[in-house]
Amino acid sequence: MTAQTASDSRMIALPDAMATLAFGRRLGGQIGPGDVICLSGNLGAGKTTLARGAVEAWTGYPDDVPSPTYTLVQTYDGERGELWHVDLYRLKQPDDAWELGLEDAFASAACLIEWPERLGGQLPADRLDVELKPEGEGRTAALTAHGAWRAKLGSI
Repeated sequence: MTAQTASDSRMIALPDAMATLAFGRRLGGQIGPGDVICLSGNLGAGKTTLARGAVEAWTGYPDDVPSPTYTLVQTYDGERGELWHVDLYRLKQPDDAWELGLEDAFASAACLIEWPERLGGQLPADRLDVELKPEGEGRTAALTAHGAWRAKLGSI
């Protein structure tokens, strides 16, 4: 894993699925309640693999982490509180997300959101955007920090 840093953004090379999982573990080990990470990229880009690593770090043990494509939300308990893994791929309208209790989760839980663009302009101001893009046999992760995440980006 190699990285290049700019002030509010950073690029990380993830040469394979294991590197993506490891990066997810690193993120999951550093987030806390109120942190929102938005995962974007095409189908098969590695969003769920990254989320699996984060969930593993959050809960403290490897687990079968299903993609919440059909349930929309999976929640996990850990020593630091609750973690929400949200997949908005099937969301019809941005306002439908609020029926899931997402606004409360933003305030009290850590949130990993796949397909965040489905929320339109309703994303929290404090968040980390992680865009996964295929590159050769692996992928790159383009990290963009917003709000309070600007101060945290250097530790990732």
